[in-house]
Amino acid sequence: MQAARQQENTAHHDDGIIRILVADDHEMILDIARLYLDQNSDMSVATATTLDDAVTVFTNDGPFDVVLLDYNMPGMNGFEGLTRMRTMAGDAPVAIFTGNPTRNLLDEALSLGSAGLISKSLPVRSLANAIRFIHAGETYTPLHLMTSEKEPEVEKAGPLSARESTVLKFLGEGKKNREIADSLKLSEGTVKMHVMSICKKLEASNRTHAVVIAQERNLL
Repeated sequence: MQAARQQENTAHHDDGIIRILVADDHEMILDIARLYLDQNSDMSVATATTLDDAVTVFTNDGPFDVVLLDYNMPGMNGFEGLTRMRTMAGDAPVAIFTGNPTRNLLDEALSLGSAGLISKSLPVRSLANAIRFIHAGETYTPLHLMTSEKEPEVEKAGPLSARESTVLKFLGEGKKNREIADSLKLSEGTVKMHVMSICKKLEASNRTHAVVIAQERNLL
């Protein structure tokens, strides 16, 4: 029976749907996940209320493409739950879900292999894009944390990541998000997240402003 279930789930895994497991002990959060995310044609959502429940759901109904774990739910014991789920999830990204994102929490989560830190204050529409971003193999971080506390180190290494520099080059050529997505084989939502990050890091009001600033700093 278990083998048959795994074979069925593997078949579903190839249908273009992002299978998401959201684990949180707040029923309202799970309701949002079920009601909103499931309305997206490219998403399917399963939920759990504790880490042990999440492990059971993953075992019985997995594999999943993206896992979101509430940092403070029962069974997490700090980041022990992240490590446990990452071992079980294999190559599937596991991200931390929290109502109080801080730079220290972000740094520790990333050092332990988290696919990112997602704030519960994120609008539900943006939550869907964050999940697509993570599913594309990227690391999601709240924009306001990306330059906090460690700005001098960021400046020394250059303000943009390699992927952001590539996206910036396309912006300098006047490419639209869809064109950039097609060229880099990314989703349009992922490109949008990169553009937002570029604007944040360069303190630009929009993409055109970002290109101007980049040219002034010899980044293009």
